[in-house]
Amino acid sequence: MLARRRRVYFAMMGTCVGLFVLAWGVVRIWSIPAAVAMCVVAMVIPPVAAMVANRRGPDDRWWDDPSGDPQSDDWWDELDGKKRRQ
Repeated sequence: MLARRRRVYFAMMGTCVGLFVLAWGVVRIWSIPAAVAMCVVAMVIPPVAAMVANRRGPDDRWWDDPSGDPQSDDWWDELDGKKRRQ
């Protein structure tokens, strides 16, 4: 899952950079409004790419990971009805 999200992220960011480069390197010669529109589209891509890259999958059980604080982990285990760690 992680590799797929990483590939999608880099593809989206590559598309973003490509849009900027094409907009101001090539398209602006023929149409400034089209170049600006391409940049607006490219501007929206990075936040969406970050959301895609950080999305949790159905198999990611992040809520079960220990926090590193034994007292807090014991407290949460007690609330969840789990056996206490020794």
